[in-house]
Amino acid sequence: MHEMAVCQGIVEIVEDEARTRAFSKVKAVCLEIGALSHVAPEAMKFCFEAVAARTIAQGATLDVVETAGTAWCMACSRSVEIKRRDEPCPDCGSYQLQVTGGEEMRVMALEVD
Repeated sequence: MHEMAVCQGIVEIVEDEARTRAFSKVKAVCLEIGALSHVAPEAMKFCFEAVAARTIAQGATLDVVETAGTAWCMACSRSVEIKRRDEPCPDCGSYQLQVTGGEEMRVMALEVD
């Protein structure tokens, strides 16, 4: 489960920000996760709670904003929404797609005391 390692990285980011900005408690972490990022949002929430224990983020909620996967279809020359990398263009059926969005995974905001 790589979500555990990803959550450890998020807690490290939060702790670095706490040192830099001098806050003592994190109430919420807002995380953007793209549909093509290979990360399961529900697993992230479960893992975050475990990893955040006994850290500045203990008890903080993990709010996940999911973004759609998007790709440029070379066959029909349009931007389309996709749920997985291996699926065809929903408009023309071509597999000639160039991913343009939905791979993101970033900390967007922190709610702190």
